[in-house]
Amino acid sequence: MPTSVNVVYNTLKDLVNKDQQGFVTVDEFNRFSNVAQIRIYNRLFDTLKSGSRLARTSFAQGRDKSKYKQIEEDLAVFAKSTNVTKSSDVFARPADFSRLISISTAGDMLLGVNTRTIVELCYDEEKIERILSSTLNAPTESFPVALISGDIEVFPESIQEVKMRYYKIPESFTTAGARSSDPPTFGIVTGSTTDQYSATNSRDFELPEHYTMELVIEIAELIGVNLRDKDVYDYSTAERVERNSEHSF
Repeated sequence: MPTSVNVVYNTLKDLVNKDQQGFVTVDEFNRFSNVAQIRIYNRLFDTLKSGSRLARTSFAQGRDKSKYKQIEEDLAVFAKSTNVTKSSDVFARPADFSRLISISTAGDMLLGVNTRTIVELCYDEEKIERILSSTLNAPTESFPVALISGDIEVFPESIQEVKMRYYKIPESFTTAGARSSDPPTFGIVTGSTTDQYSATNSRDFELPEHYTMELVIEIAELIGVNLRDKDVYDYSTAERVERNSEHSF
């Protein structure tokens, strides 16, 4: 389930009040909510990258492997694919693009089988120049290559359409569960002069709900509030106990 913006906002407000560190306004919260989500999202990829290095050196322990598996599952909801047509000799990234997973040729159906071909990804312009000038390893439609730089170029140039798999930018959900391109927002009742919550005007975080406390901590840091570790731990423990009790029925 997505993380409730109402829960994050009220948890942050309660912790700030408990520490007597002032008051968090709705405007402050909404200003940093999406920044916090994207920062956490980016760190998940950094953690996976370090986990991949550990795995190669056989240092990853069972608990670490479980953590990396959980992150992979969390990020899977952001993976999507779309067909992209060449324009001005390049393939433009989709508007919600964050990170590339793979590229393949669009392919055709032949006897019920798609003839799609995986495109080799190259991030080095010098390497791609050597490949293109080679008489032995020049790209073909059976063995295509893509240069990933500011734009995406695919060789041979006869390829006009590709299927791009990528991780999208995290966005939000309406409280009714519909995906939204709006940033996560704590909405208030129209005309209200207080922080009276409005489900209709709110947008929940797209990150799964077990990132609630990470979002609270991240937004607090962005606002400039230092939360006490003990209070954060107590809240996290209480939240975990409540979640486990709900799942036990």
